Amino acid sequence: MRMPDPLSCLPDQTRPALFLAGGVMLVLLAVRISVLFFDPGSLYADETQYWLWSRELDWGYYSKPPMIAWLIALSTAVFGDSDWAVRLLAPVLNTLTAGFLGLTAARLYGPRAGVAAAVMWLVMPAVWLSSAIMSTDAALMTGISASLYTLVRLREGGGWIWAAALGLALAFAFLAKYAAIYVFAGAGLAVLVDAPLRRALVSARGGLALIVFALPAGGNLAWNAVNDFATLGHTVDNANWGADLFNPGEALSFAADQFAVFGPLMMVMLIIAAIAALRSWTPDWNAASTALLLTAFTLPPLLVVTGQAFISRAHANWAAAAYAAGLILTVAFLLRGPVWRRWVLAGSAILHASAGALFVTLATAPQLADALGAESAFHRVREWPATADAVAAAAREHGAPTLVFDNRNDFHQMQRYGGHIPAELFMWRRFAGPHNYADTLWPLAPGFEGEVLVVSQRPHEAPLIEEDFARFEPAGEIVIALGPTRERRYQLFLAQGYDPVPRDAAFEARARALAEQTAGP
Repeated sequence: MRMPDPLSCLPDQTRPALFLAGGVMLVLLAVRISVLFFDPGSLYADETQYWLWSRELDWGYYSKPPMIAWLIALSTAVFGDSDWAVRLLAPVLNTLTAGFLGLTAARLYGPRAGVAAAVMWLVMPAVWLSSAIMSTDAALMTGISASLYTLVRLREGGGWIWAAALGLALAFAFLAKYAAIYVFAGAGLAVLVDAPLRRALVSARGGLALIVFALPAGGNLAWNAVNDFATLGHTVDNANWGADLFNPGEALSFAADQFAVFGPLMMVMLIIAAIAALRSWTPDWNAASTALLLTAFTLPPLLVVTGQAFISRAHANWAAAAYAAGLILTVAFLLRGPVWRRWVLAGSAILHASAGALFVTLATAPQLADALGAESAFHRVREWPATADAVAAAAREHGAPTLVFDNRNDFHQMQRYGGHIPAELFMWRRFAGPHNYADTLWPLAPGFEGEVLVVSQRPHEAPLIEEDFARFEPAGEIVIALGPTRERRYQLFLAQGYDPVPRDAAFEARARALAEQTAGP
């Protein structure tokens, strides 16, 4: 008996495909916006930092290009400063990405591929999380997916409008995150294996796309030039090549994480599809290969970031740029050939949607998350208003007109949720120069003579902080319960006479000794 095709219901006509994909996109968008309204948690510290950026628009910021701040400024200007308003464009961006990927897949492989690509993007494991928080990845992927679509239109013979649209899409991606450079790497490989794309890009239209890209991208590069290349420097620092090199365990961990990002079965199929595409290569300079074109945009992020993980470290999302083209490549592979491939695609969709439903349920039901032992996944967004209330009470109790923090995350959260704290907020600088946005704008000035209340989240660094003050006395602690087994704890110190000791080799040696002592054997 022949195995039935579970995806035979997918329409192969354009209009029904558009209605089906559009309906799924709108339903999931409505669900995700509703989740933002009912989420009882607060913003993550990085989201709070982006919100702070959005209050003073610029062409760049300490650790990221400006797009995320611009987007938050747009949503909060219309809907106010509520947490849901800060996050509102996250699900919208992911829906736009699904639309661009669906349109691209439809032009390359037909309407059925378009529907499948749009739906599979929306239920991808990483996209469920990305739709619940405001991150640079959501904007990056919208820019990359738009770039792929406009590239395909240009490849098909599109004119100057599509060339300009490509430049704008690339600029949007670049101003969201510098990982957009993987699109350029992919294009560089793709023109070697796909003659139609080569003819489209190595032309006056390709030149126009570069010019249109360079105009807004140049604004950010100019900002970097007059700000000591802050964002570019942070990006280099993040690579952490100054630490112990060659870490095969990190590379294996990163590779394993990709199965959670893209989905376990889909990741296996992506690898198989990429290998099949590479095996189809021929030395014919005039050949056109859609699969090789998509593989060219997929492999650079995966290979480069895996190498980075082996050398030092890498976060799971650093290779996100691979999954725009990678998704289309995988969906097209699964829609062709033996029927078991369609079962893999359908099963993955059901698995990812089920995981997403569980995530949404746990995110909006803290008691259930605690009962299931999932509090560790959400503790960082819990009880920030209560924490701010406790810090405000401590400031009033000790009569301290100035608070000093040793953790940028806590500092930024107090800026967001602690507007009622009766004190000025400053950062203690662990290093000689700024190492984050808070360090840059709000450091406690050397020579400050007034009394301060130090709110320390890092017990092992308290002796280092003490070295910088003439007087340093314990003043209690703050403990905020975050769940059955999690808590947020601060040590409090009353201090005066801030005169930072030199951040020299001896200081760093003391810091390492304290860290090792805290870590234990």
